[in-house]
Amino acid sequence: MTDAVGAPPLDARAYREVFGHLPTGVVAVTAFDPTGEPLGMACNSVSSVSIEPPLVLFCPARTSTTWPGLRDAGRLCLNVLAEDHADVSRQFARRGADRFADLSWHPRPAGPAIDDAVAWIECEIEDEHPAGDHTIVVARVASLEANEGRSPIVFFRGDYGKIATAAQGAAVTSSKSNANATHAPQEENE
Repeated sequence: MTDAVGAPPLDARAYREVFGHLPTGVVAVTAFDPTGEPLGMACNSVSSVSIEPPLVLFCPARTSTTWPGLRDAGRLCLNVLAEDHADVSRQFARRGADRFADLSWHPRPAGPAIDDAVAWIECEIEDEHPAGDHTIVVARVASLEANEGRSPIVFFRGDYGKIATAAQGAAVTSSKSNANATHAPQEENE
């Protein structure tokens, strides 16, 4: 990794490991291509930016082969994945996979909505900013809906987990299904 002025260079593995201690949610970014076929990729770099106007951001890898099709669609549906969606996240992160195979979804105006997601955020791309090996995409929220009966999946220390409730000790619990993972569930980071 490049270094700051006067600072020793950072080790990429240590960088990933330290930031792995920051729990994140996982989102499937979806859209329809010009022929109506569904497109999608996994992303865990997602954040609310502004309420007025309502803006979100997410950060696809610059090496993504799916992002150009999503960008061309212009309208996107951000599906907040649920605690039982680890396989969905992996499927949406795998290069060359049929990401919608055996997946229950329904169409929304901005793109495919995974039926049992935690929330759906429909948006239109407003701007892009190059940022190292990723692109920061800013999108204006057009509509959103939450599924109150579902809880989100969490990516933490290279593994998928879930949030425990206050009664359970208010902690992130891990499935330990992939303890050696060093990459976040972002498209084509395997």
